[in-house]
Amino acid sequence: MENKIVFDKDLIRRYDTSGPRYTSYPTAVQFTTDFNLDDYLGGIKHSNEDPIPSPLSLYLHIPFCDTICYYCGCSKVITKDKSKAASYIKLLKQEIKLQGALFAKDRPVTQIHWGGGTPTFLNDKEIYEIIECIRESFYVPANHEIEFGIEVDPRTVDRQRLQNLSRLGFNRISIGVQDFDEKVQISVNRIQSTEQIKQHIIEARSFGFKSINIDLMYGLPKQTVDSFSKTLDTTIELNPNRIAIYNYAHLPEMFKPQRRINEDELPSAEEKLNILQLCIDKLQDAGYVYIGMDHFAKESDSLVKAQREGSLHRNFQGYSTHADSDMVAMGITAISRIGDNYSQNVRTIDEYESCLKQNKIPIFRGIELEADDILRREVINELMCNNKLDIEQLERKWKIDFKTYFKSSLENLQKMTEDGLVKVNKKRLLITTNGRLLARSICMQFDRYLEQENNKRFSKII
Repeated sequence: MENKIVFDKDLIRRYDTSGPRYTSYPTAVQFTTDFNLDDYLGGIKHSNEDPIPSPLSLYLHIPFCDTICYYCGCSKVITKDKSKAASYIKLLKQEIKLQGALFAKDRPVTQIHWGGGTPTFLNDKEIYEIIECIRESFYVPANHEIEFGIEVDPRTVDRQRLQNLSRLGFNRISIGVQDFDEKVQISVNRIQSTEQIKQHIIEARSFGFKSINIDLMYGLPKQTVDSFSKTLDTTIELNPNRIAIYNYAHLPEMFKPQRRINEDELPSAEEKLNILQLCIDKLQDAGYVYIGMDHFAKESDSLVKAQREGSLHRNFQGYSTHADSDMVAMGITAISRIGDNYSQNVRTIDEYESCLKQNKIPIFRGIELEADDILRREVINELMCNNKLDIEQLERKWKIDFKTYFKSSLENLQKMTEDGLVKVNKKRLLITTNGRLLARSICMQFDRYLEQENNKRFSKII
């Protein structure tokens, strides 16, 4: 396989600092309440008036879960009372209608993603009503023409539900597994049957889902190299199109559920590094391509094709092939990107209800990018997604001298160049196979805000 990444423990230890995941630039840390609804509406107006308006990508946040997973740092509402979702659905449909009315009707939706929480906390009737509301409010082409994805807790679905989700139009499914080891599952309060998950994947394929993703997590309590090797074997046997292996960041001071985790049971830093090396080696040997960060995909996957063509993009849902889309995100905490603006919805259901009772889009903060932000966003996106930067093309587009404009960044990269993480000449900047695991650290050298920030607000790179 071409461009297999190199796992160098010494280099990783040297550069494994805390830093942003760069799902946006600037990151959400820079969002401000000075950005208001008028700014958001102005961004949409400008986007609608573009001679060739961007298509739309929709994200819906469903915050409900019926049990707490101790590792979780997501925005969520824990309840076993399914009726609690009814009032939220009503509010969400209202926001969908308000948002849909703002966008020109010739702008097609090319991607829809449901995240959470647990979207499958909702029943099929509730999901159908939301989908109908989306179709009434936005221009949505036929199901087979769009990417229509949903995150699934395997404990909340059966054969009939999977078939119903397919009939409702979903064609991509992401299954939250984290670990197949029962001891690990008990330690994080997420107990689920391996056989059940295997059956779900067989059934999802039979119902025509185009893409199946499995989410795993390393660094959880009671994990070892041997135990996680078995989890990887099971995952590879299931043959998903994509695999995400997230680094568990233990931040109990920020995320209350994590206080229930026994810190003495967490793998050591060395063991965690060994588990990551195992993941890299096993998955590459099994035919998966390392996309970046924590994502792997089969050779035939659209993410691999986009990366090889240099068109891969990164947003708040991770890697995407829809670089040209404006993202309209709905539900509490959801983050939109319209042109050169980012905006975030309010954090609580009470605030959400208060805004929508006034018929207002529930935005509470955001940022309007300056020219320098847009330039640096382009640089960081190219490096995070495509592992290279065409310097000559960037200079022509932005009418800058790269060496002069990014003088301090290039000085900061000098040691990384000497260590073989990057190669730089007048024409291009290339992240080497040795540097790919440390792409975040490389991108941090182009982030002008980091000098003002406490990096403890971010997770460790590895």
